[in-house]
Amino acid sequence: MTAAAATAIRRSRRALGAGLWPVLPAMIFLLLFFLLPLAENGLQSLYVPDAAGEPVFSLDYYVRLFTDGYYLGVLGRTIWVSLLATIICILIGYPVAFFMVRHAGRWNGLMIFLLVAPLLTSIIMRTFGWNVILARNGVLNSTLMSLGLIERPLRLLQDPSAVIIGLVHVLVPFMVISIAAVLKGIDTRLEEAAELLGASRWRTFREITLPLSLDGIATGAIVVFMLANGSFLTMLLLGGGSVVTLPLLIYQQFLLVQNLGFAAAMGNVLLVLAVISLFLQLRLIRRDGGAS
Repeated sequence: MTAAAATAIRRSRRALGAGLWPVLPAMIFLLLFFLLPLAENGLQSLYVPDAAGEPVFSLDYYVRLFTDGYYLGVLGRTIWVSLLATIICILIGYPVAFFMVRHAGRWNGLMIFLLVAPLLTSIIMRTFGWNVILARNGVLNSTLMSLGLIERPLRLLQDPSAVIIGLVHVLVPFMVISIAAVLKGIDTRLEEAAELLGASRWRTFREITLPLSLDGIATGAIVVFMLANGSFLTMLLLGGGSVVTLPLLIYQQFLLVQNLGFAAAMGNVLLVLAVISLFLQLRLIRRDGGAS
């Protein structure tokens, strides 16, 4: 090895070491409070106590999760609730995002503020707000009864519909932001050219605007689905146990039953769903980068 090469290697090592020092505290923090707990959670889910109470390596928790009909139903319900909330967020979020980008004009800043402002409020406060609105003697029932539309209060709380309403309220801003970011990047001259060639506004939207904004819809759907999968407080406070999903089962196993291994196995299943969502989002970003 020549002296020049040795000098270059020493410089590169010195530069690498200098670059690692600023991020070292963050790496240590992630190691202690993220990676190590994840590893412990994974190991805990692989050991089942035997008759004597001693931990024995076993896949029993995972076998129970994927073979028992009750737990399979809970897993399917978790995915179904997340999918339904995602679809409703798309149906609500796309028109809002489209209006913000194309027609809001000087009111765009105000709309962004109104969209982001709820995110600055605690999710507990927002969920209790829905409790006030949907309660038996709440705002909605009182209004409907005063208008003579119903004779007795409707049972809106502790119902799947209340859970979906709460999830959509919490998650729809993420969908709007994802779609609006992509809509802003669409060249409006494409739409103008289509209309000049005789296409109606609906056909222009269907064949140009919507296909070009599918990446924003996909990104928003992945984010909303992933967040809905792990939603716990909304399920507990609005559903009251009427919609049993994996996060609620983890809560029960951890605090009530105190079966930490089973709770860890359920948490790992949720983690796998989140990793799959992140993987799909990464593939989408890489595809966009390759296309551009």
